[in-house]
Amino acid sequence: MSLLLLSSISGFYCPDTVAQTASRQIGDAALPEFSQRPAHIEHGDTLPIVALKPYYIYGPTKFKSKQDLRRYQRMVNDVKYCLPLAKLAATTMVETTEYMLKYIPDEKEREKHLRRMERELVKEYEPVLRKMTYSRGKVLIKLIVRECDSSPYEIIRAYLGNFAAGFWQGVAKLFTADLKVSYDPEGEDRLMEMIAIKVEQGEL
Repeated sequence: MSLLLLSSISGFYCPDTVAQTASRQIGDAALPEFSQRPAHIEHGDTLPIVALKPYYIYGPTKFKSKQDLRRYQRMVNDVKYCLPLAKLAATTMVETTEYMLKYIPDEKEREKHLRRMERELVKEYEPVLRKMTYSRGKVLIKLIVRECDSSPYEIIRAYLGNFAAGFWQGVAKLFTADLKVSYDPEGEDRLMEMIAIKVEQGEL
């Protein structure tokens, strides 16, 4: 089982006075300390290489009926509510993994740390989750899969073991949910994906 635990962060470095002065002194030769920076030197000028995120453009959304319109509006509200929580789950997973790998080499201490975090997260977010409708809870699970590239069941099993994963899967079933759910942005979850992208781009 593999988990996508680290996300790529793109940015650019602005050329500073030191780099410009050094470039003038040695011509177009690359300095070792600056050679790894995402920049390009052209005619003595250092040009930053900027990695931009893709921007998606959708055509007008057409609805065949008022029922489809209401479904779309409900999905928009659910995604806008749940997407920040799903992103928080992904961030927490990444930060927890990095922290344990760096500061907690002992396996037993890692288990204690995870149990402590589980209690703290339940205490903090249980009131929010209890107020969710069944449909909104299912949207949240889907978006967690989208952000973490793993189902909640896989995440729980990786961090807390098979027993905990089975237990929480049983609890989810009581609420007609499934922690083993998948996310298909090109298929059944196409509408949710479009709305999520529009929310991320600030269009909704």
